[in-house]
Parts: sequence; structure tokens; C-alpha cells
Amino acid sequence: MSIGYYSSKKTDDICEDVCGQQSSRAALSMSRLKCILRGLDLKTYIILLVLVPLGILGMYLHGPKISSFLRPIWDSPPKPFQIIPHYYHHNVSMENLCRLHGWGGVRESPRRVYDAVLFNNEVDILTIRWKELYPYITQFVILEANSTFTGIPKPLLFARNRDGFKFIENRLTYGMVGGRFRKGENPFVEEAYQRVALDQLIRIAGIEDDDLLLMSDVDEIPSAHTINLLRWCDDTPPVLHLQLKNYLYSFEYYVDNESWRASVHKFRTGKTRYAHYRQADVLLSDAGWHCSFCFRHISEFVFKMKAYSHYDRVRFSHYLNPERIQNVICKGDDLFDMLPEEYTFKEIIGKMGPIPHSYSAVHLPEYLLNNAEKYKYLLPGNCTRDSGVGTLSVESMSFLGRRDELGRFSGYEWKFCIFLFAAGLGFLHFGEEIGVHRILYFLVVGISWKACCLKKFSFPAVKFLQIQGEVVLAV
Repeated sequence: MSIGYYSSKKTDDICEDVCGQQSSRAALSMSRLKCILRGLDLKTYIILLVLVPLGILGMYLHGPKISSFLRPIWDSPPKPFQIIPHYYHHNVSMENLCRLHGWGGVRESPRRVYDAVLFNNEVDILTIRWKELYPYITQFVILEANSTFTGIPKPLLFARNRDGFKFIENRLTYGMVGGRFRKGENPFVEEAYQRVALDQLIRIAGIEDDDLLLMSDVDEIPSAHTINLLRWCDDTPPVLHLQLKNYLYSFEYYVDNESWRASVHKFRTGKTRYAHYRQADVLLSDAGWHCSFCFRHISEFVFKMKAYSHYDRVRFSHYLNPERIQNVICKGDDLFDMLPEEYTFKEIIGKMGPIPHSYSAVHLPEYLLNNAEKYKYLLPGNCTRDSGVGTLSVESMSFLGRRDELGRFSGYEWKFCIFLFAAGLGFLHFGEEIGVHRILYFLVVGISWKACCLKKFSFPAVKFLQIQGEVVLAV
């Protein structure tokens, strides 16, 4: 019997020669990694080389959806509004309406009302809004910038279409502000800058204490009788949010009644500031309409998607494909392929999928129904959009042809494709002796590369050509 120690541990014959060699630390680490890779079984290779890359691809493609679906876990709902029931009938006197709302009696004379908006490119919706509110507005205040919130140059579209608004010319205060054109800056900074400029323009328009100031986006349209009620009743709240019916693309797709950002303020010098966030806890129900992305032309959808504050939702360039946008509109799907932004799983699941079609055109803006043929794209049964540029011009849409904006790859796509390629090179270097499993891995990487970079996300640059004085869309 020999004297010494006995070990029952088995040796790894595959790696014995490699792992027993004396070498530099870097070479030894590399050799050990090779030993680990050579010692894995087929199931492990499948997990590492197939399921993990596919999982990463899935997270990349659907990360925002996963985050939105899990929102009830990481976010909590805001404080609920105190909702005021809204009473109205054209045969009920104003005195009774004020009493029903608990707002005292009727004033001897109505308050003056100022309607203030930032304008981008919503000419049709602005027309419908101002026609609805015209009888009760003292001064229409509108501010237009020569850039979008995302720093994209744009022409002064309201100025170009001003002849169509002659009906309010004697009550119009129109201002223009130069954009700062700071690429890469948070678009909400530019939006806040323009709202501060609008705040100054409102004062130039001559607003005084106790006048009513309507703060809302162009597509957030209060009903005429709502504004008339607020200007006549004596004891209305100093700040009142308006609950509007949410529509998407047209009045055919009714989403919900949870639009609340529009508000009416009793103006106070030095205290009232123009804003588009929650400023009070009281909400007047059923006070109008919010028609989001309600455009006549496909090009206007593209422009809005690239121009507004949430432009980061355009994660892939194929989202801007005109054919895709048209299909999304007619199906009632989400332009950005997102899940509903809700705070409970019940609400998220309940709103998933396309928006149901509505065939009711009851209680819509009066001017819209009186001019139904002109604005039929906003009414049920008319989802097809025009392919021209509409109120936009060649200059305002020229950015669509720039490769840095809408080239074959977006920034997200480049990063992900480079990651896949680097991962493939890594396995090529470390897995010299993996054999068939290495081939399987590169097959997966190749398919992923083709799917994400050469096919699914590809989008031909959009160009706008001028032929005999007319602007046409060429893809």
C-alpha cells in the first residue's frame, strides 16, 4: 500500500491537457473558457445559442409593451378627480342650469373668454374648433413656431392658411416665435418654452382679472354650451378641468372619456400661467371632444409622429410607412404599437386590441355635421386617407427624405444589429471546437440580422417631388 493521498474526484479528460498547462493568466483564462464551452451538453447550447438571443430580440422588439403591461406593478394611479355632473338641454334655462351645477345664479353679463392654443399643422381641426366656439369667445389667441417640439424646421402653416380664418379676423391675436433648433434636447423643454411665449401673448391680447382663459391643445375641443355655461354662471371654480370624449383618427373610433388636460381658469394677474398638466381636482364631465391624430392626409400623420413630444415612440422607421399607417387607421390599431397606458391589469386587458368601430355621429361639433361632405374623413365609415401632403409643403416635409431621419436603419436598429454581430464574433473566437452548435448559433444570428436590419425594419426613404406646381408623394 503506497503512502499518500487518494482523491475520488474524476478528472476531465477533455480539458486535462489544456487546463494543466502553465501559461500566462490571459491564455489560461481563455483555455478555461474553452473547457467550459466544450463541457456543455446540447440542451445548454440550445439555451445559450437559440433561446437567449431570441429572448434578447423579443425584449428589444417588445420592451415598451412589457413595461406598459407591468405598469400596475411599478406605478400608482394619480389622485382621482372630483367629478361634477354636467347638465344640459337647449330648452332648459341658464338659471336652472347654473343651479343644477351648484354655481349660484346667473351673472348680469357674461364673462369674457379667451381661447389660447399652440398651433402645429391641424388646420381642419382648428377650423372645427373655432367654428364651435365662435359665438362665445372674446379673443382667439394662437401662437405658431417655425420649428416643432423636436427641433424640426417647419413653415408657418397658419400664416399660409390665414385666409380660411377670416371669420375670426377681428378677434384674432396671432403670434410667431422662433424655435431654438436644439437637436437631441428633450422635446418637452421646447414645448415648455413655447407655452411660456404663449403666456406672454395672452397678456398682449388684453386679458384681465376674472376673464376666463381656456387652456387646451387644438384637438381638445370644448363644446359650445359648456363654455357658454361657464361664462354665465356666477360661482364656477377658479380652475376647472374638462372631461372630454377621447377619439382616435376620427369620430369613428371612440376610445374612452378620460381626457382631462383641457382646463378653464378665472384669470388672475401674476398667478395664472398657461400649462397643460393637472392644476386642480375638479372635473366637469362630458364637456367636449378630444380627436387625436385626426388628419386628412397620410403625410400629416408622418409629420406629427416625428414632430410631437413623444417622438421617441417611433422606435422603428417602418412605423412611418404610409401603407402601414393607412392599415393601422382602418383597423383602429395603435400607430406606435403600444399597449394602453392604464394603471390596472383589468383596464389594460380590457383595452387591448383594435378600437371598436362606432357608427354614431350624435352630439358631434355642429360645424362638422353641417359640412359633412368636406370633412367626411372624420365621420364613421370613411377611414381611407388622402396620400398628398395637404396643408404641408415641400419644405416642411423635406426632412423625411434625409437618411439620418428615416434611412434604412434607425439608431435603435443600428445598436441592436451591432450587438448581434459582436455576439457572433465572440462565439466564433471562443468556440473554435463547438462544431455544429457554432453553425447553429450563426444561423440564428444570420436570421436575426436579416429580420431586423434588412427586411422588417427597412423603409424606403420618402421623397416629395414637385411636378407642374403640384406636390406629390413618391415612395
